[in-house]
Amino acid sequence: MKCHAVIDTNVLVSALLSKKDDAPAVLVMEYILDGTVNPVFNNYILAEYDSVLRREKFGFDASLVTELIDELCALGELIETIDSGVVLPDMKDVPFYEVARQYEAESIYLVTGNVKHFPVEPLVVTPRQMLEIITGKLT
Repeated sequence: MKCHAVIDTNVLVSALLSKKDDAPAVLVMEYILDGTVNPVFNNYILAEYDSVLRREKFGFDASLVTELIDELCALGELIETIDSGVVLPDMKDVPFYEVARQYEAESIYLVTGNVKHFPVEPLVVTPRQMLEIITGKLT
């Protein structure tokens, strides 16, 4: 069974900044790029990826950012969400949560480095927890 995941922007940033090939965020991104994990997003999430990854402070090459977002779009699934009215500590996280909650799949996760920003639910996981889920499904 394929896993589906909403990837918080901080996971992408961590993966791109990491100097370790075995860092959890890097490995999660590898599973996305090899098709093991299906990324799910809406237009807000794609716009946030683009905006954040192009921030000067990170120094990511613009063509790398474009290539990554294009690849995620090609591999993933764009969905439309309905405003749920949910209130989170950081309201910019609401679209990520809404996509995860409204995506109709048995195996959907919201992968984030900031689990404290979301309700405690089995679908909200850290990159390390996502790796455990993925490797458990592969064995």
